[in-house]
Amino acid sequence: MATSGAKSSLLGGLGHWWGVLAGALLIAAWINKAAGPAVIIVLSVAVLLWSFFQAPVTCGAPTRGRTDGCRNNATGLLMGCHIRQHRWQKLKMLFLRRQVRAFCSGLFSDGKAVLVTLAAAGSFVSGLVALIPGVVIS
Repeated sequence: MATSGAKSSLLGGLGHWWGVLAGALLIAAWINKAAGPAVIIVLSVAVLLWSFFQAPVTCGAPTRGRTDGCRNNATGLLMGCHIRQHRWQKLKMLFLRRQVRAFCSGLFSDGKAVLVTLAAAGSFVSGLVALIPGVVIS
């Protein structure tokens, strides 16, 4: 059975969205309270890694012809699109003082980026709270 130009994968295109499932499990683990801090930390790290390196977002790497940056699909907040120069350009922006502001403004450039940014921030806070006992009053 041949596919017409589409990538075939084990999950049929849902492989990019496993972080949403991990986020839902993280919320359920906080609500259930039967899950220990180890489960919450593992799920928090999984959602954070998904947000940084695999979530489907817009590239946004700086380009010469556009003020809003590259509009190609990218994988994660820290990675660029399929263009070789864009691949690590957004990650490099974090280490150059003059470009940190442009990177941070790109985190809230469109709806997908806002949701992924909030998921990353929430999972980071969730992991910290699970690591430090006594912060959450139950």
